Amino acid sequence: MLNVRALAVALAILWGGAMMFLAGMASFGWGGAWVTAIGDLYIGYQPGFLGGLIGAAWGAIDAGIGGLIFGWLYNWLSIHL
Repeated sequence: MLNVRALAVALAILWGGAMMFLAGMASFGWGGAWVTAIGDLYIGYQPGFLGGLIGAAWGAIDAGIGGLIFGWLYNWLSIHL
């Protein structure tokens, strides 16, 4: 059995950190198109420190929920298949 809570927390930390890193890089001119594209989904996400914090929060919530769903589905399928 997969530890669903641990998966959700790990993905939340990873994706939140990636959003923060990408916003920081975009403030120096690298990856701005990615931040703009993701900013269409994550309200307030933009290049810079504050935009990175907002993106990290959205990303952590998004990946945490996705990790919960994925982990639950994995465990359910491993029992029923």
